[in-house]
Amino acid sequence: MSRFIEVPARMLPPETLEALLEAFVTRQGYDTTDTGEGMRGWVSELKQQLERNELIIAHDLELEMTEVMTLAQWRSFGRDIGDDEEEGDLV
Repeated sequence: MSRFIEVPARMLPPETLEALLEAFVTRQGYDTTDTGEGMRGWVSELKQQLERNELIIAHDLELEMTEVMTLAQWRSFGRDIGDDEEEGDLV
């Protein structure tokens, strides 16, 4: 069994998605003054990146944690988009 599974953003409650995206902004060290809207601006941008499949929400089964990853991070774990999609829909 794989350590990571992809979690479609549409399956998360809005407040959970917001918290994950805010944690990603903080972890990546984004300057929240860049957008003119602070954290809210970055969260909005990241939601668009999720829609364009530029970011992945992954659940680590070993650590029981869910976080946002870039495609490069996802691929560093040997994964590809849709690897865990059982229904055949891409996120």
